[in-house]
Amino acid sequence: MGMSDYLEEKVLNHIFRKTAYTPPDKIYVALYTSDPTDADVGVEVSGGSYARQLVTFTEPVQVGGRGTIKNTEDVAFPAATASWGTVTHVGIRDAASGGNLLYHGELPIPKTISANDGFRIFAGELKLDIN
Repeated sequence: MGMSDYLEEKVLNHIFRKTAYTPPDKIYVALYTSDPTDADVGVEVSGGSYARQLVTFTEPVQVGGRGTIKNTEDVAFPAATASWGTVTHVGIRDAASGGNLLYHGELPIPKTISANDGFRIFAGELKLDIN
């Protein structure tokens, strides 16, 4: 998964320019039908009972020379009450709605979500890293 432009600037300013950055109290997973890109321009799923879901992460560990965290528990979205389209990407955001994109990545296999379908990311499958 890639870090967004927003988060890159916050981290660099915080560490190297001593600019204050207050991390979010809660982190959410969002689903997209197009690549949000580093600039946060993708199309997020909407309607049909879609809502971003809370996620928590492990403490960082080094994996292959990268600091890595993973989701600690399953992230389960509610059953769709209408089509959500084909979900191709996920984003990590700092608010339940609106807010800022922090990380984003492409799903290994896109998934078409129709009415009554669910979407789940199992514990440990959502990996964020910094090289």
